[in-house]
Amino acid sequence: MRLWSIHPRHLDAKGLVALWRESLLARHVLEGRTKGYTMHPQLVRFKQAHDPLAAIHAYLHVVHAEATARGYRFDPTKFDPAATHAPLPVTAGQLAYETDHLLAKLKVRDPARHRTTRQLAKLEAHPLFHVVPGGVEAWEVIP
Repeated sequence: MRLWSIHPRHLDAKGLVALWRESLLARHVLEGRTKGYTMHPQLVRFKQAHDPLAAIHAYLHVVHAEATARGYRFDPTKFDPAATHAPLPVTAGQLAYETDHLLAKLKVRDPARHRTTRQLAKLEAHPLFHVVPGGVEAWEVIP
């Protein structure tokens, strides 16, 4: 499961579809509708949110908007479009780590997107997050 801190606009098609599926799985976990993935580290920041369900719905809203802008037909009934949540913090180090991780994936999966993405000074964060100083998040699993 990868719940990217970077804006979904930076993902390739395969990454965006995977993010949608994994975000829906995260919603199920946060709703207590599954026994698996309950301790997944990517869920830590959502579980720590003031309202975890509102946070994941707000996250899904942005993913859905990006998919719609690309002409995909993700089911809008899978999240609450009215849900809002105050921005959650994400460290600059986490964003940098995810940028490197994404660039490695794009180099293999979508070389053209890799070339344009690597030219950006830094990737924009998902709107649910605001960037704060710091290294890679403690919950990140680094191989």
